[in-house]
Amino acid sequence: MHARFKTIALIGRFADPLVADAMLALAGHAAARGVEVLVDANGPPNLATGASRLPESQLAARAELLVAVGGDGTLLYAARLAEGSDVPLLGINRGRLGFLADISASEMLERFGDVLDGRYSRDVRHALSARLVEGSRNGRSGRALNDVVVTKQETGRMLDFETWIDGHFVNAHGGDGLVIASATGSTAYALSCGGPIMTPNLEALVLAPISPHTLSDRPIVVSRRSVVEVHLVAKAPVRAQVTCDGIVLGDLPLNGKLVVEPAATSVTLLHPPGYDYFRILRSKLHWGRGARHAHLEG
Repeated sequence: MHARFKTIALIGRFADPLVADAMLALAGHAAARGVEVLVDANGPPNLATGASRLPESQLAARAELLVAVGGDGTLLYAARLAEGSDVPLLGINRGRLGFLADISASEMLERFGDVLDGRYSRDVRHALSARLVEGSRNGRSGRALNDVVVTKQETGRMLDFETWIDGHFVNAHGGDGLVIASATGSTAYALSCGGPIMTPNLEALVLAPISPHTLSDRPIVVSRRSVVEVHLVAKAPVRAQVTCDGIVLGDLPLNGKLVVEPAATSVTLLHPPGYDYFRILRSKLHWGRGARHAHLEG
C-alpha cells in the first residue's frame, strides 16, 4: 500500500466530448474523497466544478499526481509538463490504442479510486535526450519518452545518412529516415517500421530505418546507455527534420549531427492492481483471438 494523493491535476483535450465527460467524472470522484483537483485555467468553466484553476505550466509543481485523460499522445504531453519534477503520471484511455494510457473507460472510476487509495505499482520509464550539434556548437536539445525520429522533408527524394554508436561507424542508409526508440516507444512508430516489441523494463534502444532503400537495412537493438549519432550525407539538397515524441526539435544540419543518449531524468507511470503488460499487447494487437484462447483471458 502506497501513500494516498491529496492533490491531483487533470490533463486532457477538453474539446473532445469523450475526454471532457471523463474529466468531469474523475473530478467529481476525486472531490468526493476529499482530494483537491487542479485543471488548466484555460479550460471551460464547467470542466470540473469546484476545481482549482492554474496555468497548465504550473500544474506539475502543485500536484502530487498528473492524470492524463485521452490517448498516449496526451500522456506524452503530460510527461513533458512533468519534466524536471518527480510527479508521477496516470493514464486514462479515451483514445485509440493506449499502450501508455492503460486504464479503460469501462473500469475508469474503479481503477482511479484504487490509485487514489494507494493501491498501485510504480513503473519507472527511462527517457532519451536528443541534441543537434553543428560544428563544435550544441544547438537545440529535447527529451523523448517514446522516440527520436529523423525524417526527410521533401517528397520524392531519398535521405542519405550515417549512423554511429559509441563512436563506431554502423551503417550508411538510404531511405525516408530513422526511428530511435526506447523500450517504451518500441510499440509506437518503430513498430510500424518493422522493429521488435521490447518489454518496457528492457535496458535497450531500437534503431529502425524508415522505408529503407535496401532490404538488408534492418532494425537493430542496442544498449539503452549507447550514444547514437546520425550524420546527414550531402549527396543532394535534401533537408532532414528531427522530432522528439512528435514535437519538432529542428533541422539536422548538413555539417552537423544528431546525438541521442540516455536522459538524466525518467518518467514514473502508475498502474492500478492487476496491470499486465502482455494482456495490453493481446488487447491492442489482437493476439490470440479465437475460441481456443478464450480460457486464457479470465
